[in-house]
Amino acid sequence: MDTSLHGNDAGRSDQGREAILSGRASLGIELGSTRIKACLVGDDPATVLATGSHEWENQFVDRVWTYSIDAVWAGLQDAYANLLADVEARFGVRPESFGAIGVSAMMHGYLAFDADDQLLVPFRTWRNTTTGRAAGELTDLFGTNIPLRWSIAHLHQAVLDEEPHVPEVRFVTTLAGYVHWRLTGRRVIGIGDASGMFPIDSATRDYDATLLGRYDGLVADSALALPVAELLPEVLVAGQAAGTLTAEGAALLDPTGSLQPGAELCPPEGDAGTGMVATNAVAPRTGNVSAGTSIFAMVVLERPLENVHEELDLVTTPAGDAVAMVHCNNGASELAGWVGLFGRFASAAGVPLDNDAVFEALFREALEGDADAGGLLAYNHLAGEPIAALDEGRPLFVRTPESRFTLANFMRAQLYGVFGTLSLGMRVLESEGVALEEMFAHGGVFRTAGVAQRFLAGALGAPVTVGESASEGGAWGIAVLASYLSSAGDMDLGSYLRERVFAVAESTTVQPDPQDVAGYAAYLDAYRAGLAVERTAVQALAASAAETAE
Repeated sequence: MDTSLHGNDAGRSDQGREAILSGRASLGIELGSTRIKACLVGDDPATVLATGSHEWENQFVDRVWTYSIDAVWAGLQDAYANLLADVEARFGVRPESFGAIGVSAMMHGYLAFDADDQLLVPFRTWRNTTTGRAAGELTDLFGTNIPLRWSIAHLHQAVLDEEPHVPEVRFVTTLAGYVHWRLTGRRVIGIGDASGMFPIDSATRDYDATLLGRYDGLVADSALALPVAELLPEVLVAGQAAGTLTAEGAALLDPTGSLQPGAELCPPEGDAGTGMVATNAVAPRTGNVSAGTSIFAMVVLERPLENVHEELDLVTTPAGDAVAMVHCNNGASELAGWVGLFGRFASAAGVPLDNDAVFEALFREALEGDADAGGLLAYNHLAGEPIAALDEGRPLFVRTPESRFTLANFMRAQLYGVFGTLSLGMRVLESEGVALEEMFAHGGVFRTAGVAQRFLAGALGAPVTVGESASEGGAWGIAVLASYLSSAGDMDLGSYLRERVFAVAESTTVQPDPQDVAGYAAYLDAYRAGLAVERTAVQALAASAAETAE
């Protein structure tokens, strides 16, 4: 889907070319779960000038979900090279410098380094669910929910398990923090990403000092060699300078040597924070849903929550304001698998269709389904899902003999299934009396206009807005954060988004259909009851040898 150069193409093309040639354009790079994307914006950050991407997949090695460091850099270089090719095709030039650069990546996880800056154990991603004991102990100690995927949960689990690398740990960071460090030499992190490492005090815009002290007391007799504050990256908020691209960093991103050092970098952020920026959802009573390999909702809070809920993370916007997050490990991957199966059937039948056409046809068919999906149930759990109390995943499609088994209902059930676990968490948020005026959504699942967006509105019982750059997602969001560096002294992030980015942005809002709301509620009741089947499948069906060998 081409989202570049909307409107007056000729004028914008000239402006974009001039911004590129003069080195004013802002580059955003996001390392997502299945794609690494690069996105370039010019003086008008609302307009995407060019994009590039690289597909990659996590590996399940020794029962740990991971990506190799070699894959990180090979993917970044390929995505960047593809961006350069797109720039040259559109504008006839190749950039050699940028006004600003931003790096984003999947939040949380665990990258631990020794005193020689060597990685101690393979990168442990957000997808791992092996930190239950640590997360539970820390939740009790801190009085706030510590999810399984948070960096501090991974570190503490390693301490509890007395892993041999623990005495050597000198630095812990996230994937975005790691890439930024290698590009600039600075061990810093954006506050949104930091809030997935260790609890943040929104008043100080830093790690919670009281909880840092509690943790040091807890592990005083452990093998950890340093206080936890000395292991974590420095916290920065949106708009703060986070370093400049070094010659070594430029060579890592562009091995051809064309990219010149010197560009400013904004604080590295997680995909949750960039999703909030990409949907203009940084003000209280707004929120956003990001749907990809994982799916999560972010709701900006007006007041603290009254209770601790294991379904809710307390994180922050890139500016440091408190956010309640419902994070689900499993998003649209299972749906994409089924779409791929139908695409293969079309090819086998002699009617080959490209991937977008298959998605379009099947999504449109879902609109013809019953409001409750005809009694069909789809569970998208490829990996463990803490909100559903699943240590491992077993994707399932379930029906009874009385279910109305049609293609339309099947596809509606699959789309509902993408939002199923998310809805369980959102119901908990509702119980806290958190008001939600509008939800913004982004991610590839929303590319087919009016389908997933409509079903999400029904699932949430709230209006859902999708912008024209929704499919560009966090790569565009971090490019916008990079461009904000030059304006941070004049306005706060919320004002910048409203006045400079979204003032003329095109978007579509869908109101919840009462029939969809009632139908989805019935689906969710059955979905909740059917989780017992899912848990039994985890117990009865062992993970395959093929999965272990990935």
